[in-house]
Amino acid sequence: MGRSDKTARALLDRCGRTYAEQAGIRLRNTPGPLYQVLVLAHLLSARIKADVAVAAARALFDAGMRDPQRMAEATWQQRVDALGVGHYRRYDERTATQLGQGAELALREYGGDLRRLRGPDAPDRLREFPGIGPMGVDIFLREVQAVWPEYAPYIDGKAQDGAERVGLPRSPKTLGGLVAGDEVPRLTAGLVRVALDKKLAEDVREMAGR
Repeated sequence: MGRSDKTARALLDRCGRTYAEQAGIRLRNTPGPLYQVLVLAHLLSARIKADVAVAAARALFDAGMRDPQRMAEATWQQRVDALGVGHYRRYDERTATQLGQGAELALREYGGDLRRLRGPDAPDRLREFPGIGPMGVDIFLREVQAVWPEYAPYIDGKAQDGAERVGLPRSPKTLGGLVAGDEVPRLTAGLVRVALDKKLAEDVREMAGR
C-alpha cells in the first residue's frame, strides 16, 4: 500500500463521517433526506463552526421540520427557537426567514421533491434557494454524490485544500481513485474536516506514517 493509499485509509478511519450522517440524516434518493441535506448545506455555508451548524440542523429536524411542508408551516419564531437550541444564534433570524422562503420555493417549483432539480443545471437551480451560494452548492453535491453518482467524485476546493494539507494530490479524479466508489463521500468529508482543523490533519498524517 502506497503512502497516498495509507493517507486515504487514515482519513476514512479518523474522520470519514459525512456531515449528513453526523446530522442524523439517513441519506437516500428520496424527497425527505434530500431536503434535509439542503437545509444542512444552508447552515454549514455560514461563517459558523461546522459542529454548531450540524447541531442546528438536528434541532430543526427534531422539532419536526424535516420536509419543506413542515418547514413552511412552522412559524418564523419556531424556526428561530430551533436554531437557538443548536446554538446557531449569530445568523438565526435571517436564516429562519431564508429557510421559510426556501421551503416555499421547494414546494412551489418542485412539489417538495428535490429529485426534480437533478440534472446538468442542478447547481444553478440550487442557487435559486435563499442562503445557498457557491459554497452551499458544493456542500450539497458532495454530500448527495452517494445517491447522485453522476456528480462523483465531487471533491470541491475546500476538500482539495484538505488533500494538500495531508500530502495528497488535489486532482479529484486521482483522489476518487484512492478508495472504493461508495467511500468517496466519506473521503471527501474527511478532506473537508482536515482542511478546517490543523490538529486533525496532523493526526491523519501521523496515522498514515505508522
